[in-house]
Amino acid sequence: MSTANSVVSAGQRPDGGPHRPAAVLWDMDGTLVDTEPYWIETEFALAEKYGGTWSEAHAINLVGNDLLDSALYIREHMGIALQPSEIVEHLLDGVVARVEDTVPWRPGALQVLADLHGEGVPCALVTMSWRRFVAPILASLPEGTFTTIVTGDSVAHGKPHPAPYLKAASELGLDPADCLAVEDSNTGARSAESAGCVVLCVPNHVPLLDGERRVFADTLDGIGVAGLRAAYASVG
Repeated sequence: MSTANSVVSAGQRPDGGPHRPAAVLWDMDGTLVDTEPYWIETEFALAEKYGGTWSEAHAINLVGNDLLDSALYIREHMGIALQPSEIVEHLLDGVVARVEDTVPWRPGALQVLADLHGEGVPCALVTMSWRRFVAPILASLPEGTFTTIVTGDSVAHGKPHPAPYLKAASELGLDPADCLAVEDSNTGARSAESAGCVVLCVPNHVPLLDGERRVFADTLDGIGVAGLRAAYASVG
């Protein structure tokens, strides 16, 4: 199995047998954990605290976005005078407090992560949340669940730019074309497919558009490693 220091040839295990996808690259918010309601609640609380206005439509527009990009949008559309970095910190304070109380796992997420780990398929976490929000979620998982972790504060360009997925594949020593990304938003799916990944789209709070490198599933529940491989093979 590949590590960041060894590159596996496309479609091959080190022993020469077929093994695709070579890795699974996971979005977090809305895909593995249903934290989007936490973000939305925190956005409305921010508007109330600082005398701004907000709506569900504005909140949905931010699903999957880089946090600083979201903060710029909030500053403009909420009508508050905070700096973008201050807005990000307020958002993180709110969602970290909620996730430390309860991690809202999506149906089937924990099982499929365990199955992949059991079969030696490396996983990467590719999220636009910042590391301090990711930390309590990682703490609730077995050590080694993710081989590498890319967060929004570790890349110069967030989703929908391909940089996050390119970074994850590079750190795994893999070609993005040999990886399956799992996403719940168009913003994230654009990032993954522009990096060259096949994208398994599992809609949650927002509808996803069709795309030539996209395949769809209603849920992760019961999908198993075989289902992920079938999803990859249907496009890759």
